[in-house]
Amino acid sequence: MEIDRIAVHESVAEACPTDSVVQSLSACSVPVEQTADGESYDDGDCVVTFSPREAFLDAAWVHGVRAGYDEFDTAAYEASGTALTNSTGIHGDTVPETVVGYLTSFARRLHVYRDRQRDREWEHEPYDAPFTLSGERICVVGLGTIGRGIADRADALGMRVVGVRRSDDPVPGVERVYEPADLRTAVADARFVVLAVPLTDETEGVVDAQILDAMPTDSYLVNVARGDVVVEDALLAALDEGTIAGAAIDAYWEEPLPADHPLWEYENVLMTPHCAAFTNRYHEDVAALVRENVERAARGDELRNRVA
Repeated sequence: MEIDRIAVHESVAEACPTDSVVQSLSACSVPVEQTADGESYDDGDCVVTFSPREAFLDAAWVHGVRAGYDEFDTAAYEASGTALTNSTGIHGDTVPETVVGYLTSFARRLHVYRDRQRDREWEHEPYDAPFTLSGERICVVGLGTIGRGIADRADALGMRVVGVRRSDDPVPGVERVYEPADLRTAVADARFVVLAVPLTDETEGVVDAQILDAMPTDSYLVNVARGDVVVEDALLAALDEGTIAGAAIDAYWEEPLPADHPLWEYENVLMTPHCAAFTNRYHEDVAALVRENVERAARGDELRNRVA
């Protein structure tokens, strides 16, 4: 594969400044340009993008700046012969750090005190409300780069870590790995259930009413995966009925989340606008991946993170 141009599509701005990506890629051996909708591509182009466009199928290679690639029609890419890569591997610190923030907020009731600060209320939480993370059980569903990063940090905080994934190979810091078929058993004693799986046919709707019912009533669901991994109505019912204690959500069924969505009203729900991975270095991390793959393409090697 010969790459003659890197085209940084304007949609990249959803994740980081487009011009910063262009600048970080300027050291590449091929020209770098910013492109917009309506432009065309050919078999010498690498397109760096946040979201798919039909025109990209004329390029040699498309790189998605996110780990998730469920919006991309992988069958269409395979049929057109256009390589598709994603940004898996660059979120091993950022998303896990965000998750630690969620866990700490719930345990130390920081989200409640932040709300009271806004209202100038000096009031303690009930004696039995705050708790320590040390000794609590956390179930990490999905033990890829992000899941392992979460497990590492939870283990360092003294938490008891279990995980769920298709492979039962041991993972450092994880005391037991369950198969996906045993998800109900895995979550049964967990104070926190953290979702870090890609959205696939197998994971869509995997957290339904049965799974939520299996979680302890003092447990919290954390979703840094994709909205559709969780059944929306089941989660709302669990929050209404007190089946679980609360939730932290970064990925939704519709984005942006509509202003009239019920989730906005729950005091026991922490919401972030699908930004768990964002940092002021994100453009550099994406650019490093693209530069590496430009070099791989020039050598005729397999592209890193190729998904189609």
